[in-house]
Amino acid sequence: MPYWDEEAPTFDSLPGRIVAFGRELRAAGLPIALDQAQSLAHGLTHIDPLSRRQFYWAARALLVYRHEDLALFDQLFERFWGFQGETGQRAPRKAPRAPRHRPPGAGRRRSRLVLASMMGVPGASQDPEKEVADRSRTYSPAEALQRKDFARMSDEEREAARRLLSRIDWDLSRRQSRRRIPDRRRGQIDLRKILRQASRQDGKIIALPRRRRKIKPRPLVLIADVSGSMELYARLLLQFFHVVSLSSPQVESFVFATRLTRITGALRLRHPDQALREVAEEVFDFAGGTRIGQCLSRFNRRWARRVLRRGAVVLLASDGCDRGDPQLLKCEVQRLKRSCHRLIWLNPRLGQASYEPLAEGMATALPLVDDFLPVHNLRSLQDLAEHLENLPRARTRRSAHPQENEIAAP
Repeated sequence: MPYWDEEAPTFDSLPGRIVAFGRELRAAGLPIALDQAQSLAHGLTHIDPLSRRQFYWAARALLVYRHEDLALFDQLFERFWGFQGETGQRAPRKAPRAPRHRPPGAGRRRSRLVLASMMGVPGASQDPEKEVADRSRTYSPAEALQRKDFARMSDEEREAARRLLSRIDWDLSRRQSRRRIPDRRRGQIDLRKILRQASRQDGKIIALPRRRRKIKPRPLVLIADVSGSMELYARLLLQFFHVVSLSSPQVESFVFATRLTRITGALRLRHPDQALREVAEEVFDFAGGTRIGQCLSRFNRRWARRVLRRGAVVLLASDGCDRGDPQLLKCEVQRLKRSCHRLIWLNPRLGQASYEPLAEGMATALPLVDDFLPVHNLRSLQDLAEHLENLPRARTRRSAHPQENEIAAP
């Protein structure tokens, strides 16, 4: 039933209806996060909530970031609230659906097309030509782009951000391997080499050769959430994964929504467009639901012993919106932390000033991770690169009480 009817509206029922409206938008395919609905609820104090037109424009400004979603938002708003934004007329309609909501028989090809369009795959030669404005004399200031949220970037700004991202120096943390190499000044005296030299010099010891442990970069494991709540950040996160994968041979990459997919081979391709096309062929649950606990369970049982050896660092990028069992998530995060050198949780929502870890999945996992960092703009990725370079060599202390573990805030 529409909120605005012929009778006087009731203000007390409006917050609950806003939450229901956010669920309606998510069900139709719009990437609406929890903090956006909270911002709309806070915005009611700055407008007249009983005014249809003011409420419409406030909801449109706070809930829609992409121009191509405006038409779908207007249809959903008209259906849910019984109010059409431009004309003020009521015309209930059947609930529209975003392109990724396909009938059961559509198959995997449709999912690949949706992911390919989100990743910015170049169009085919038979596609119709489109008018493009001449932007040869325009530019996007790098300083402003450094601090702009990925979710609010245009296509041109995302391309510029990708170029800037490729310039970041990903010098990962180092570790001491068990293998020893010769060193003239440092390390332990090599007794075996001394004996071999003495046997060739009639028992005379001419020099005292030394050897030390070899220093090698730590393996890095990247795990990204590509569910519906992370859709606005998925494209830049995959480009970030591609850049890091090319910078070091010891990088493993995974994505998950309702299931876990290994994309290490695809991201080894040099050309970014070709790499993202390969990812589109492999990932079939893009922008779907979120089952963090089940996906981490799959990772721990199938991949952990292969990729977490030699002191690997794990970067887990997710907003923590989980539809699974919180107890399962807690157990799997604890197991993952015990298996790696350091577990770093990257949350794009952490970059927002009003963010609080209220989602059940995030609240469950937060006391268990070693570092909790934002990943919402280029500046946060630069800070992450510096953080990875300066990680302590000593293994993180495992506390018997997870809440005692140190959380690194931005």
